[in-house]
Amino acid sequence: MYAIIETGGKQYRAEPGGILQVESLSGEVGSVVELPNVRLIQNDSTPILGYPTIPEALVKAEILRQGRTRSIRVFKKKRRKNYRRTKGHRQGFTQIRISEIVSPS
Repeated sequence: MYAIIETGGKQYRAEPGGILQVESLSGEVGSVVELPNVRLIQNDSTPILGYPTIPEALVKAEILRQGRTRSIRVFKKKRRKNYRRTKGHRQGFTQIRISEIVSPS
């Protein structure tokens, strides 16, 4: 059984027991979050599709870690104008473990 969920503007395939690294979610390490934007649930039989999401379906997950990714360098330059700018960026993330997929009855 798996589900396609949407969080942070991206879609992920979530399986019970699986670990995902998603965009930053609010909450402390060890707390349980509910992700209600479920696009698809695949059971042993036929899939359940949402238009765009499945009502009353959600995915429960436990927050394992809050962190930031590696730094990237943003460099801007305009030739012959003596214009150069260097900037760094670190995107925040939340690492979660999927504990349960709740499908509507």
